[in-house]
Amino acid sequence: MRKQLNSYNSSSLEKNFLYKCIGSVLGACTNREVVRKELQELLTGAHYQDEAEREGLSVAFGICSAHHLEDTLDKMSDFLKSDFMKKYTGIFNLFKDRADVDLEKIKSALILCYGYVAVYAPIELVLPRVESDILRNVFLYFHTKDLTLKLCLIRTVSMIGLAICSSPQAGFFHFSRKSELISQLMEFLKLEAVDGQKSALRHRALAACSYLVKLEPPLKDAEKTELVSTALSSIIPLPPVSIGAMGELHQEILYRDTLDALKDLLKGLLCWNITPNGLEEMFGVLIPWIRSSKEHERERALELSSALLHFYLHKLNVNCVVTFHNLGLLIGRLSPRCSDSLASIRQHTLDCIYYLLYIQLRYEGFAPDHKDEQVEKLQTLRSGLLNPDSSVLFHTCFDIAMIIGKRLPPEQLTSLLFITFEGLSDSDANCSRAATVMINSLLKDRGTILLSKVPEIILRVKEQLEETSEEHVRKAAVQTMYILATQHVKAVVSSLLSSPVPYDSDMCTLWGALSSDPPLTSEVLNLLLEKMTGDVPYKECKTSLLSSASSRVATLLPLTATCALREVMSQPKSSPAVQELYPQLFVALLLQVSCMVGVQLPKNLGPTKDRKSQSSRNLDPCSSAVEALHFMLVQGGSEAVALSVAADGGWEKMKKEETHHMGVTSLSSSMVRYSGPKLPDIIKKLQSAQNSAYDSQRVTATAFLAQLLQSSELSDLIFLEPLMDSMTSRLKDSSVTVRMLAIRGLGNIASGHPEKVRKHGSHLLTAMMNAMDDREDPDHIVTQEAMSNMSLLLPHVQEKDLHSLLVHTAIRIRPFFDHEREELRTSSIILFGNLTKFSSGDDGEETLFEQILNGLVTLLLHLQDPKPDVVKACKFALQMCAPSLNNQGLADMFTSHLHPDRGLHYGEFMNNVCKNLLQGYPDMIPRLIQTNISYFKSIWSDLRAAAPLFIGFLVLHMQPDQCRMVDLDQLVTSLMVLLKDPVPSVRIKASETMGRLVKFA
Repeated sequence: MRKQLNSYNSSSLEKNFLYKCIGSVLGACTNREVVRKELQELLTGAHYQDEAEREGLSVAFGICSAHHLEDTLDKMSDFLKSDFMKKYTGIFNLFKDRADVDLEKIKSALILCYGYVAVYAPIELVLPRVESDILRNVFLYFHTKDLTLKLCLIRTVSMIGLAICSSPQAGFFHFSRKSELISQLMEFLKLEAVDGQKSALRHRALAACSYLVKLEPPLKDAEKTELVSTALSSIIPLPPVSIGAMGELHQEILYRDTLDALKDLLKGLLCWNITPNGLEEMFGVLIPWIRSSKEHERERALELSSALLHFYLHKLNVNCVVTFHNLGLLIGRLSPRCSDSLASIRQHTLDCIYYLLYIQLRYEGFAPDHKDEQVEKLQTLRSGLLNPDSSVLFHTCFDIAMIIGKRLPPEQLTSLLFITFEGLSDSDANCSRAATVMINSLLKDRGTILLSKVPEIILRVKEQLEETSEEHVRKAAVQTMYILATQHVKAVVSSLLSSPVPYDSDMCTLWGALSSDPPLTSEVLNLLLEKMTGDVPYKECKTSLLSSASSRVATLLPLTATCALREVMSQPKSSPAVQELYPQLFVALLLQVSCMVGVQLPKNLGPTKDRKSQSSRNLDPCSSAVEALHFMLVQGGSEAVALSVAADGGWEKMKKEETHHMGVTSLSSSMVRYSGPKLPDIIKKLQSAQNSAYDSQRVTATAFLAQLLQSSELSDLIFLEPLMDSMTSRLKDSSVTVRMLAIRGLGNIASGHPEKVRKHGSHLLTAMMNAMDDREDPDHIVTQEAMSNMSLLLPHVQEKDLHSLLVHTAIRIRPFFDHEREELRTSSIILFGNLTKFSSGDDGEETLFEQILNGLVTLLLHLQDPKPDVVKACKFALQMCAPSLNNQGLADMFTSHLHPDRGLHYGEFMNNVCKNLLQGYPDMIPRLIQTNISYFKSIWSDLRAAAPLFIGFLVLHMQPDQCRMVDLDQLVTSLMVLLKDPVPSVRIKASETMGRLVKFA
């Protein structure tokens, strides 16, 4: 029979059959020597180039091994070491490429022989020799590049694996080289190009692995992950196969066979661990492919996922109630694909969700044949997933989400939401929007049970915003925040407030999400107001351990709440809620501004994790509060107020401690002008703030209310008396600024409500006088304000109310004529001038005349004051005094020469004044000279020069009998000192006066 082999070289089928016959005969032969001899002849005489002959030879050896296993294996091993192999290589040594090819063919045939031996030989005899005899030789040829040899190696491994798996002893056989074999097969897969499938290598390698993975021992987790990852990476990226021509049909069949082999491999691996963890391991490798940017890759991954879940469901055998702890995780990863661009992917996704929900029901204890009404509804949604219209798809996604929500255990909801959040950044915009639909529908339906998870949900939303700048993702985040806030507004606000300030753009987006619904926004604003006002606005902290100095540092929670208010109210949609809470917001923010003036940032501004671009924004506590107040006015319908304050520089003034009250005054004036009807409620709240423990808040409240008294437009809206009482009550405040502002407020009544001055004149004047006597006013701020405002009140008071205060007032203000501060000099001199209006009638002239004479020299000298405003004040006062001097000459001079806006020839003017003084008041010569001498030491050189000039003109116009009234020695001594003055003009005036003293000789 062997000799007839060459007769069938042209007929491969007949020759293959003949090989089988030879193998059968050898198997039946009892003479071992004959068997060994014939096997040797078969090996040396075979035409290895012919694939059919290699196959026939291998089958013959396999059939023979059924009765002569040991002889067959020995002969094969000997042949590999024989001279024939060496000779065969040597013959073609001159043709190396051909030698390599032919030798690989021989190896391929021998490797295939081992595979058929494993199939035909008795398995109980094969198992002990698999690793020692068969695989030992097989492993010698894995490092080859020849495709034929690779395919034979893979077939041999498959036959070995299949033979073992089919054996009754398979469960007891420990295949120690299993992992090594699988690794070799994986190397073959890795070397295959992914630009196309040109051979059956992938299919056969995966099929071989599917047999091997069923054998003991199970693969380690790392080995299993590597196997799945390599298998998927070898198949899923292959280019899509189109059905058409014959060659393409062949490719399609080959691809389907390969994909089926991959499914079998994955199912075989899953069989080792039919548990939620085993399922998660599989999907851990599949998920990147499910989220691939390429449609055909996603489609293949979802088809595999569906097959795995279907297999899992039918293999699942639940003996006790088990928690399917990762159900939410798996559904969350798959569900966004319900709106994928490919209809087939959408269908596979629905299948996956369907299987997962039934797996959950099985774990809950339901029978395998149980049909759930809600889950079965998924099947009715298939038509919706076939429709490419996005609106239909999203509506179907909503329905799917509602079914999921009804069947998902409560403890799984959080994991489902968290993993679905990752879908917001999906590369497929439709899937991203589907994730949005899923999240929001689940929140609406089940969000009430998520109170404890609010901080985590917000963190996930923010992470998604940080990962992408896509507009639809931001819209999704806004919608999610809105839904969550409608259910857990306190938790949402508290969680957002825990974020570090200054808020980045993502946090601003989340705060802005709370501004779209008026009822919700009102609730949010109220909560933020509570947070802002519920703690101390700042704390006193030492600047250093070695210093006793301290600084004010903002308290974190009120600061963050202020920033949050700013963000919420910066949104135009917040307008209705802001208008509803207008008085509360206005007062709280205004007082917060007052407390933040000059306050430093705390060192810890909140959690530092994931803070980005914070250094680009310089957070200032006061500026944040001012901005919040500005937005509050704009959204509250008072934009004109905000613009008016800005035009006046009021916002900037508010930020500085020395000008803060001026900014508040500007705000108060603008409110009267543009938002008067809103003031009554504001006034009530600010009156309460006048009793605040914080000086800054009392300053702000008093400044605002004081300015209101200047307006006559509020007569129909407010009661004046309570405001007057508020100002009066602040006259004993511990803060100098508050007392000053209270005096200003009382003085403003003269402008806004002059009729009230006449009614309450005595009370108002007494308040001014008491303020001038303020002993805790070292810088005379209150005194100056009292003098300025008393001048405003005087035109409207009754004389009887002022009569008893005239002299005391005149005496009290006289020292300020020469004060270093220009404002004090100006205010006191103007008030003095106004007081002289009341010197006529009854006892007025006698009462005040003496005070006018006492102040006359000072006023005349200050006409040379270096400050123009003081000069104007002196001109005004002298004109006011003129009628009371009973000296028509002086009166005419004061009236004609002391025009406020004209210059004055001082020497000529004083020459005439002195002439009239000597004529009208000769007895005053000593007093006039003595008062002038006192100004020789004035801090102003112009006054030091004017004083000797004044004396010189007095001496010039003295009559001989009047000279006796002058203390010449004192005068000369004083002038001698003045001659040493550092200022030349002073020395000149002193010398001129000294020259005029000759008339005393």
